[in-house]
Amino acid sequence: MLLAHHGAPGETFLKQCTNCQGNLADFVPVCPYCGVSQPVPQAATAQPEWGAPSQTSNKAVASLICGVILCFVPSSIAAVILGHLALADIKRSAGRMAGQGMAVAGLVMGYIGIVFTAIFAVAILLTMRNTLRHDVPGNESAAIQTMKTYDQAMKAYAVKCPQQGYPTSLVRLGPGRGDCSRANLVEMRLAMARPAKLGYVFSYNPGIEGKDHVTVFALVASPVQPGLTGTRYFYLNDSGVIRQAGSQIVGPRSDPVDSPESEQGQEDNQDKKEKE
Repeated sequence: MLLAHHGAPGETFLKQCTNCQGNLADFVPVCPYCGVSQPVPQAATAQPEWGAPSQTSNKAVASLICGVILCFVPSSIAAVILGHLALADIKRSAGRMAGQGMAVAGLVMGYIGIVFTAIFAVAILLTMRNTLRHDVPGNESAAIQTMKTYDQAMKAYAVKCPQQGYPTSLVRLGPGRGDCSRANLVEMRLAMARPAKLGYVFSYNPGIEGKDHVTVFALVASPVQPGLTGTRYFYLNDSGVIRQAGSQIVGPRSDPVDSPESEQGQEDNQDKKEKE
């Protein structure tokens, strides 16, 4: 096939008929002069300007991973942040970057993870709060028993160390050599400057006369969280009587835990029942 004319770019090429040598356009399949079929060249398909494949946003992929696989805080927070950054990058890329669906999915799962984490945390707090409230009577009973333990230890220390009297701090009652610096009268967790046990904290105030001689003391047991770990405050001094109050104002004039009037009332009721 001979080309009769080469046009400029965008123009139609001419060819000659293979039979009658007539001039034909290169896209004509049949010669109109002699009716003989003509070969038609295959036109090359031009590639579009944006034919290159789009690049997937790495931030969108990371957002999806954090939101789906690691679906709790702090991964959920990372999923939300990365998802918003990925959507911003995709919008600015004008079609050169893909991954919008993954970014949206990561965002949704991230927000769901944050909500679930918040609900889970609130449920744990409520459960702990209810558990501690249910243990209030047990905590108070344990505090009273601990005060009795301190009372016995104080008396034993005063007998062991008559020149000093009562200890200058609760630390001196703890495990050790058995002398006045470490009397070995209480366990280690009670031999601290401000010990705590089962929702109660204990504060010791010695009354010092002279240099080291202690003749009186005051020990107060307070709930760590009033109304939650305990409702009563307890007081003990050198008299050996444990007293109680419903507020921080507790002292030697507060009601005793083991009230003699209550015991007498119980005895009178018991006598009445026997007479009946």
